[in-house]
Amino acid sequence: MARWGAPPVTNESEEFGPWLGRQLRRRDMTQSELATMLDVTRAAVSAWITGRAQPRPETVRRIADAFDTDLATVYGRTSDAVAARPVTWYHRPAHADGGREFGNAAAFAFEADLGVLAREATQNSLDERYDPTRPVRVRYILHELTGEHLRSFLDVVQWESLKAHYAAAATTDQKVGRALAGGLRELEASGSLLLLRVDDHNANGLTGPEYDDGRFAAVVRRQLDSHKGDNRRAGGSYGLGKATLWATSRLGLVLVNSTLSVPHEGRTARRLIGRLDLPWHQVDGEAFAGPAWFGEPDSDRAFENVSRSWWGSEQETANLYLEREGEEPGTSFLVVGAHDAAAVAVGDEGLQAMHNKLCDSLAENFWAAMTGTDTLPPLLEASVRTLRNGTELIPETRVSPEQRRPALARALRAYLAGETVTQLSGRTDVVERAVTLTVPPLRTDGKGTTSVAHDAVLLFTPADDGDRTHSQVVSMRGNRMTIASRRPRDLGLVVEPYQAVLLAGFATARDGEDVVRAEAFLRASEPPEHNRWEWTDELSATYVRGAKKRLDEFRVASDDAVRAIVGARAVGPTDGAGPALLRNLLKLTVPSGGGRTVTHRGRGYPAVDDLDGEVDATGAWSLRVRIAVPQQDDPWRLLPIACFGSGSPVRWAELTATENCSFAGDVIVVAPGVRYAMFSGVTDVDSHPVDAVRTNVTVILRKAVEGVARP
Repeated sequence: MARWGAPPVTNESEEFGPWLGRQLRRRDMTQSELATMLDVTRAAVSAWITGRAQPRPETVRRIADAFDTDLATVYGRTSDAVAARPVTWYHRPAHADGGREFGNAAAFAFEADLGVLAREATQNSLDERYDPTRPVRVRYILHELTGEHLRSFLDVVQWESLKAHYAAAATTDQKVGRALAGGLRELEASGSLLLLRVDDHNANGLTGPEYDDGRFAAVVRRQLDSHKGDNRRAGGSYGLGKATLWATSRLGLVLVNSTLSVPHEGRTARRLIGRLDLPWHQVDGEAFAGPAWFGEPDSDRAFENVSRSWWGSEQETANLYLEREGEEPGTSFLVVGAHDAAAVAVGDEGLQAMHNKLCDSLAENFWAAMTGTDTLPPLLEASVRTLRNGTELIPETRVSPEQRRPALARALRAYLAGETVTQLSGRTDVVERAVTLTVPPLRTDGKGTTSVAHDAVLLFTPADDGDRTHSQVVSMRGNRMTIASRRPRDLGLVVEPYQAVLLAGFATARDGEDVVRAEAFLRASEPPEHNRWEWTDELSATYVRGAKKRLDEFRVASDDAVRAIVGARAVGPTDGAGPALLRNLLKLTVPSGGGRTVTHRGRGYPAVDDLDGEVDATGAWSLRVRIAVPQQDDPWRLLPIACFGSGSPVRWAELTATENCSFAGDVIVVAPGVRYAMFSGVTDVDSHPVDAVRTNVTVILRKAVEGVARP
């Protein structure tokens, strides 16, 4: 319905009061001055701004004249009548009480690792899914700038005005200062700058006001503010994940372009802002707290000259390499000076390695979220693309769970489609078992409140030949991001490779009070990295005594379910004429000294039967390993190899024989007639490709051969 007899107001129109107040601030005009020009009372102007009243049509004409604009601008209110202030940098002054921060503490929770960034940023996008009937689309774009492309970009971000601040911040003898100094040296020496853009579509976007509660302020203005639309289902809960964006920038700089799902100031498209995280520093005798924002100087007297977001043009977003495709809501984050702490290659090889690492991280952590059925779409679609100076260097790679995690995707797809079985009879069958999690009462619950039983879902299927990792239980909740992967205990001496998935909470695709309670309980048991379920301070503070015991029982129940399935697979005829699947279980592959693959029946090969450990104070994995050893006439000579993540080998700093074995250098020797052996080992921190707490570790056994060098 049109107001004041005016043309119809569009859905994008801003409310008159906030629009008028901003025009006054931009013109540096008071309410009294406008009232005098319009020949009305100041109270009337105040009523318009607060929304208590609306001006008459003849007054609207005089308002347009006062701002030197036309009636369409005042009635439509999709643009400002008063020109915007030039975009510039605002550096937060130092604290008046002398306090100093030498970096963003939240960023120290994560390493500058592209794999970690992909996990945390994609999790945040999943948590902000807008239309629940369609997947969130996430795209990572690596873009290297050199020559004129680099110079033009640095001009747009007003690099010259930042140089003095960077120079001062880089001299601080702190971790952030040293990292900045390294980034500045690399920019100068290489003449190139790597941008990493993270786009999401069908997400809420950075909605809300500049400074008050909302998504925008939570991401751009605040730390440790986990503002989620539906916090019950959120993967994140600490508000730390966004800090990985700034941690991945060697220059501490991230630019943002957001398309909003809910209009702000009557608009939705191209809400732009930049944030720079520096440590405390001094420039020309003036002290600055560190953070700085790139935007339009605010004309509100409460935030005078603080850089706020601005509504950019298509040309501005293109100049900032922040142009978005389509009109779907979501946000684009541009990490300026992106780097990977574990990267060793440079040039085309380095970009290819980064491209692959992003793909691997997305596949490892979100294969389940990217799995759907013919009738149930996936929660997520993800891709990676690499450019140099606007020219495609590596074509866009769509991350496919069917290609990268085929057996796991098969298991989840069968569950979502209702096609699981109770017992394996074929190589593609998926067995489903219930695993009970007992959720204890909250400390705030009244007396007499009882625990709640939640039936999590265990899915089990034979591994595919191409699976790089297998024989672990992959656990998840919420939006189906992988939380942890662990090997069940005591499965026996010989187990055919398998894949298993444990779905809990909302990952079960069910609703109900038990689902809500289980989701909250498991989220409270996760550390900031969201990579395991364990005792935490939050768990202790929120739930009654015995919460950790319930987690331990859940873990044991999961292992029992796997053992029951494995045991059922082993049952069959003993005359060799049983089902093909069971006969194949007896085929064991033994690597020979010449590198060939020799298949034996019934002989077997030593295998890791149990693996346990933790990261010690030095950052090394301290492991305890039990191996199952088949009978043979000669001693077994085996080379244990520790691998990070998807198979990156690391060196041992220490190996110690514990039971039924000895060591000859790095080779473990097991005498004939021994059924099992145990040893402990500590990894060499200097050989770690990533920080130990950021990845899982596995141990594999190879036959030690005389004259063959150790990997």
